[in-house]
Amino acid sequence: MSGALWTGADLVAATGGRPVADVPHKISGISIDSRTVQPGEAFFAIKGDRFDGHDFLTGAVAAGAGLLVVSKQKLPALGKLSAPLLVVDDVLKALERLAAAARKRSQARIVAITGSVGKTTSKEALARALAPSGSVHASAASFNNHWGVPLSLARLPAETHYAVFEIGMNHPGEIRPLVKLVRPHAAIVTLIAPAHLGFFSGLAEIAQAKGEIFEGVEPGGTAIVNADDPYGQALGEMARKAGVSRVLTFGEAAGADFRLGAWREEGEGALLSATIAGHSLEGRIGTRGRHIGQNVLAVLGAASVLGADVDAAAAALAEWRAGKGRGERREIETGEAPILLLDESYNANPTSMRAALAVLGDTPPAGDGRRVALLGDMRELGGHSRKYHVDLAGPIAQAQVDAVFLVGDEIRPLSGALGPAIHCEWHRTVEETQAGLAAYLKPGDVLMAKASNAVGLSKLIERLPILIQRPDAPALDADASGEGQPC
Repeated sequence: MSGALWTGADLVAATGGRPVADVPHKISGISIDSRTVQPGEAFFAIKGDRFDGHDFLTGAVAAGAGLLVVSKQKLPALGKLSAPLLVVDDVLKALERLAAAARKRSQARIVAITGSVGKTTSKEALARALAPSGSVHASAASFNNHWGVPLSLARLPAETHYAVFEIGMNHPGEIRPLVKLVRPHAAIVTLIAPAHLGFFSGLAEIAQAKGEIFEGVEPGGTAIVNADDPYGQALGEMARKAGVSRVLTFGEAAGADFRLGAWREEGEGALLSATIAGHSLEGRIGTRGRHIGQNVLAVLGAASVLGADVDAAAAALAEWRAGKGRGERREIETGEAPILLLDESYNANPTSMRAALAVLGDTPPAGDGRRVALLGDMRELGGHSRKYHVDLAGPIAQAQVDAVFLVGDEIRPLSGALGPAIHCEWHRTVEETQAGLAAYLKPGDVLMAKASNAVGLSKLIERLPILIQRPDAPALDADASGEGQPC
């Protein structure tokens, strides 16, 4: 039906809900956020860890929601609402049932992606790479958890040619039910690394949890694993044990099915040559970083597995850029040479932190500029936290970093491991860091910022151009002194 993601009748049948008033004939989309719901969409009032969607029904109606999906337990207290209701036993379970119906009706070729690092970047790159070969649906942002995956799947249009879903986890058993909803034709594991290590006994247990993704692969489907990952072989064995007979590899190792031949960084991107399942190609990638090259191999390999045009896929990546906070490069004007910002502020773990520092090392400052690293806590490392933070001293020295600004209590031990030639300041919070960092930076510097998302570096990154261009501008917190402790 033109302009409709779902008919009202199909949505009611899929969720098993009970309509109160007439359900709209056409449902244009699915939302769980009253701030972004669009006119004609169905608003699912999910109860999360911090918020209950039932508290925002009035806002959803004001935004134009055409249908409110609510829990029968909440019904007596809802009062009078002007939009039709669909009453269900459990709103999240109803969304899962709708997701299963979306998957059942879809003829799309589907990929699921997991891994400790590179999930979102690979998902975005694959969506771009598949676009020349047909219509593509991909999960938004990092919608990769117990509500994000069903929501993304429920939004899958019936006529889409390709779909790409990111699946994350921080505990064993989380991926299994999600991948069985998605039922992909290909499953990618990007890399096993010490992310969320505080919830696991070690990397082997992380690999085991990531390997759950193979349990939902469709018959005749494909597993794609990293040939350069020490856990790549074990992941391949997990795939076969799960019934996936076709296991392909990507990387730089000899014999990889999707193999990197050369990677040369140039300007804002890089030139790549690769062999994809016996097919040689050369192309330009619009994002720097050798770790990005690894992800691109998996992306082009997946495009090949799905039957897409691989040359067109490679060409589509020429202008592709990694998302906000994932290596985005921006210039901050100073009136002289600009300050180059490498924004890696979205998230961090030991592997991605080392990769970002390597990119900083490969990026020359302008004129008398310096390499500056703004680094915050890497969270969820548990008892391994001190070791992994201190271990960053080596990559910092190798990248020839001139100055380091540290934010947070967990990263503080790194300050004692840095050499005397490196200017170093430690601050407990982002608010305390801003004034000292802005005062230190000068024209021609290259600044790389990276930390776990919860540290909040993105707030400082957004404010930094104003602080540099207008030193008299109010800071994030007017009470923050900006006085750090020398390392």
